[in-house]
Amino acid sequence: MSAKVFLDYDQQALDDAYDQAVYAPNRDQVLARFAAASALVRERLGEPLRLAYGPAPIEQLDVYKTVLPDAPVIVFVHGGAWLRGMARNYAFPAEVFARAGAHYVAIDFNNVTETGGDLAPMADQVRRAIAWVCRNCASFGGNPARVYVSGTSSGAHFGGVAAATDWQKDFGLPRDAVKGYTLVSGMYDLRGPRLSKRSAYVKFTDAIEDALSPQRHLERIVAPIVLVYGSLETPEFQRQSRDFAAALRLAGKPVDLIFAEGYNHFEIAETLGNPYSQAVRAALAQMGL
Repeated sequence: MSAKVFLDYDQQALDDAYDQAVYAPNRDQVLARFAAASALVRERLGEPLRLAYGPAPIEQLDVYKTVLPDAPVIVFVHGGAWLRGMARNYAFPAEVFARAGAHYVAIDFNNVTETGGDLAPMADQVRRAIAWVCRNCASFGGNPARVYVSGTSSGAHFGGVAAATDWQKDFGLPRDAVKGYTLVSGMYDLRGPRLSKRSAYVKFTDAIEDALSPQRHLERIVAPIVLVYGSLETPEFQRQSRDFAAALRLAGKPVDLIFAEGYNHFEIAETLGNPYSQAVRAALAQMGL
């Protein structure tokens, strides 16, 4: 019998639990649909405003505007195992949110190969992008008092990091600068990923594991969080959502946990383009739309 390396997992099982291709054999087809659906959204809504939130070439964001004035803003953080992903291929939820009365902002940031295996610069970019939106969204018709964040997979991880950010101390913004989070299929404690084969391309340290594990910093979380995951996710991605929700509840924080039957990791993210999906309904309800 193989030795256990984490919880009840041996090394192979843990590696598989952080390898989406093992549990979602249709990954490439769904990702291709993300890109195709995003192109169709741009045909209908037009090209987004492309704005810089920082000095690096990658530090830009795409704004898909709603026609309503003084509207809420949802900032989207894309996934991709920290390795890949572009804002342009995550435009597919934009039409749903724009038609419902919210600006949709998809952010770009470096991947972990470009940062030498360090997640900290990526987390910093995500946080700076959100702070930029809070400060500047009025320039494109957004309401700075109604900024929300969503993300999927590794983007949901960074969304959790954002939720555990002291916006007042670190950015000079109100503590509740972000009014709510809808996080889909994320990782909220990095111990499991660190012990998995993801450590081959992420340079985990004790400091990184602790600083970027939002489940360990519940005292900083002030905004409501909705956690969504699918029944066909890997066992670790299911556990991560359940454990984070349980920890938030125990700490007295507002949290909703949504279990979506019949969806794998990529299919549940794809439902963000469906106005009737559980994830979208939760996000719109959080925004009061």
